[in-house]
Amino acid sequence: MRVTRPPSWFSGALASTPHVDQAIVDETPINYLRWGDPALPALLLLHGGAAHAHWWSFIGPQLTHRYHVIAPDLSGHGDSGHRNEYSMEHWGDEIMAVAAHAGVTDPPIVIGHSMGGHVAIAMAARFGAQLSGAIIIDSPVWKPDPESEEGEKGRMFRNPKTYPDLETALEHFHLMPPQPCENAWAVDHIARNSLVETEAGWTWKFDRNVFVRPPYESNDYLQRAGCRIALMHGQLSDLVTPDVQEYMEELTGGSAPMIEIPQAYHHVLLDQPLALVAAIRALLADWQHSVEKKRLRDLADQ
Repeated sequence: MRVTRPPSWFSGALASTPHVDQAIVDETPINYLRWGDPALPALLLLHGGAAHAHWWSFIGPQLTHRYHVIAPDLSGHGDSGHRNEYSMEHWGDEIMAVAAHAGVTDPPIVIGHSMGGHVAIAMAARFGAQLSGAIIIDSPVWKPDPESEEGEKGRMFRNPKTYPDLETALEHFHLMPPQPCENAWAVDHIARNSLVETEAGWTWKFDRNVFVRPPYESNDYLQRAGCRIALMHGQLSDLVTPDVQEYMEELTGGSAPMIEIPQAYHHVLLDQPLALVAAIRALLADWQHSVEKKRLRDLADQ
């Protein structure tokens, strides 16, 4: 893929260098990036399977006007340590531990894409009272998350290869599930942060065992969510199809808004990043307005 010059907003976002920190969770180092004022309410951004925190590095800086933004590498991903076994529940525990390590004291909002959305759903069920809300981005509740499905049945994640140089490795980077993406500069940024140099050459950072996990029931977790939920999906997504949308709306009792991002496939962050930022900002502003309106109403009733 030929990489064209990125737009100025993208370069400006990447120039907003994150603070990099590390929390030790069950003896495993968990790397995380953060932007913004720690005194502000917190947003926790969760990446998909075989991905990493830098999927959010051009999104996170766009949300710091009102939020302290934190993007962890889940264990087995990015620059975090690897474990002997993985689960949605354990990843949720990691995120809560990272939030505490970053000094978050008030209930944060969690935003997850793809597999990260499934982690966020599990968190909403298990830690609902400790969260201010959860935004789920193109995470189909009906079948396994797409990365796990590929890890179990496909070949792309089964045997990660090592390449002699970075450029050769970059040529072998592919989005999973496969889809077109016009923003080659975003894909190139993601690919470069997906690789690590070893003595043998360049290879992928993720642990292939992240897909060897016990089954989990996202439909049960979504139905039991104990905090506000919003559901987003790409208009062109092959995963969150109309029947999946209908099922997810049924599970939430119609209480969760279903927000469609125009002209986006599954990888909404890469396809339509500014449209996604606008949708997140609008939703968060509405949630904040409803909280303030309730507070004023309660004061008036006293």
